[in-house]
Order: sequence, then C-alpha cells, then structure tokens
Amino acid sequence: MTSTGAALDRQAARPRGRPPRHLADLTPDARVREVQALGQPAFRARQLATHYFAHLTCDPADMTDVPAAVRAPLVAALLPTLLTPVRRLTADRGRTVKTLWRLADGAAVESVLMRYPRRATLCLSSQVGCALACAFCATGQRGLVRNLSTAEILEQVRVAARALVDGDVPGGPGRLSNVVFMGMGEPLANYARTLAALRAVIAPAPTGFGISARNVVVSTVGLVPGIDRLAAEGLPVTLAVSLHAPDDALRSELVPVNARWDVAQVLDAAHRYFEVTGRRVSVEYALMRDVNDQPWRADRLGRLLTARGSGWVHVNPIPLNPVPGSRWTASDADTQAEFVARLRAHGVPTTVRDTRGSDIDGACGQLAGGEDE
Repeated sequence: MTSTGAALDRQAARPRGRPPRHLADLTPDARVREVQALGQPAFRARQLATHYFAHLTCDPADMTDVPAAVRAPLVAALLPTLLTPVRRLTADRGRTVKTLWRLADGAAVESVLMRYPRRATLCLSSQVGCALACAFCATGQRGLVRNLSTAEILEQVRVAARALVDGDVPGGPGRLSNVVFMGMGEPLANYARTLAALRAVIAPAPTGFGISARNVVVSTVGLVPGIDRLAAEGLPVTLAVSLHAPDDALRSELVPVNARWDVAQVLDAAHRYFEVTGRRVSVEYALMRDVNDQPWRADRLGRLLTARGSGWVHVNPIPLNPVPGSRWTASDADTQAEFVARLRAHGVPTTVRDTRGSDIDGACGQLAGGEDE
C-alpha cells in the first residue's frame, strides 16, 4: 500500500472495541488454517463459507452437512454475531426497510433495503459515522466513530439477501440484485475493508455472494487517490461522485474535502475511472433551494462534464432530503425541472433520483445511526 493509500485508511476516530474475528474477514487459505486450528479437517472451511455466502445462514441448525457436535463451536469461533437489529422502520408499503443495527462494541449503523418491481437494492454503510463533515448530511454531522470491518459490511449484505429469499419484504421470495455503498461513511476512507467487501460481494459462492459487479455502486465525495486506486483494481463497479456544486467556493462550503481535491481534480479522477474501467460514472447532485440550483450552475456543470468528453457520465439530481438542524431545503419542482433541462441541453444524460424512505429518515444523507431514533 502506498503512503497516500495508507493515509486514506487512517482516520481520527474515537476508540472502540475490535469486532470479533469472522470468516468473512479471512481469505480462503486463512479459513482453512482456522478450522484446522480448531481440530477440524480443511474442507470444513468450504462448508462454512458455502453456508454463509450461498445459503445465507449462520444458524448451526441449518448446517446438516456438519457433524452436530461441532456445529455450535465452529459457528461461535468463525460466524459470531456482528449485527443485532435494534429498530426496523418501513415505508412504501413495506418495500423500503431501514434497520438500525447494534454492533458488538455497542456502536450503531443503519442500512436500507429497497425493493422495486425488477430489482432489490441494499444501501449499506462502510463506517460508523463519517469524518468528512458534509454540511447537509446527518452522518457527517455525527463525526467518525470507527471503520466497519469487512465482515460487518458483508453481514449487511447477507442479512438483506436472506430477508428477500425468505419473503420478509412484500412481493414474495426474491433475490438481492444491487448493492450501493451509499449509506453511512465514506467508502474510500475505509479503503482496504471496502475493497475486500467489494470482492466478496461480486465473487461467486462459496467465496462471495455472486452479485453482478455492474449492479454495485461505490459512492465517494471525491477522494482522488482512492478513486485512482479503485480504478486500478480491475473491478467493473460503478463509481458515483457526490459533487453538489460545480464551483469551488460553494463546494468547499458544502463538502469541506473540496479544499484538498477541488472540482476539477475530482472530475478528472472520475473521467480517468471511466477511461480505465469503461464504466460510466454517476455524478450525484443534491438540489438545495437558492443554494446550488441556479440555472447558471447547471450550465457550468454541463460545460465541465462535456469538456471531458461524451458518454462518460450521467448526472443524478437528488431533491435534498431533510436533516434535523439543516438550514437548507429542497428545490421547488420548477427549479428542478429547469436544472435538468439545462443539463440535457448540454448533452448530459440526467435522471432525477427516485427518493425512497425519506419519511423514515432512510434516504440519501439522512442515515445517522443514532441511539435515540
């Protein structure tokens, strides 16, 4: 790892306990060593991985191919409980589910599962809180507590996938098709664990969950070294950049990390990502009334994007979701329509993001993981 890359993994966080050791944190070879250290044959590692990634279970009772006497000890050693549900809120007639999870050390995070007619998407968290302090984001207002482990990230995926298989979300039994790293935290500030989780999300069972890389999105506020590192990993996942302003003066107010990597640097890195991976980049833009929704800003954004070429980017304007204590509100419908029209006039593909779960504080920018929810 380069010194710049290592710096992305070091965040000033309040101390918390280390998560329990878990099979999903280990490489296949390390899993074998662990089960052998427990006095079991090497093939038990594959059996446990198959139950976790393919059958989506950590319940010893489900593991009928493992001798009854060793199931519980193996699960206790390698599949400990990482997430305990504290509160579950639903919207959209039950098809949007926000869960508040308590971690083993008492910290809390949230994830949101959204079921649509042809897909089911999990918005997961990569950190407890966030250090980047974006002014309009509830997570950023909380500050960073700690990074999530790889297994804590993946456990959000397993639980969501199992809920769909079991038919716990209205619509009958289904499958998890999409995963977006858009919940609490900045994924590229927890780079090593995010990368390991990405590899497991897209790897086929029993190494991973087998979700198509094209249905996986990693969102960032613009950590340029992290974008370039991710581009070099050979993973055809989609990059989403939370831009929110096309001019540095305003973006530095909204997204403080802009003082380190400005608009031009972020967009250049995003374009490099497209060139390396061939994956079209999404630019996320939260529309705030009388703050960043002026027509001239739409024109400026359109010029910035088209100056770097065509076919490489798609813009998702997002009506600002309310956050307690925020002085900003969403743009009105007419202003939003003009903003979109101006971007399209520049030849920039633009789609207003469907806002799910805002009434349960489960939409973009609203996740906080507070204990008093």
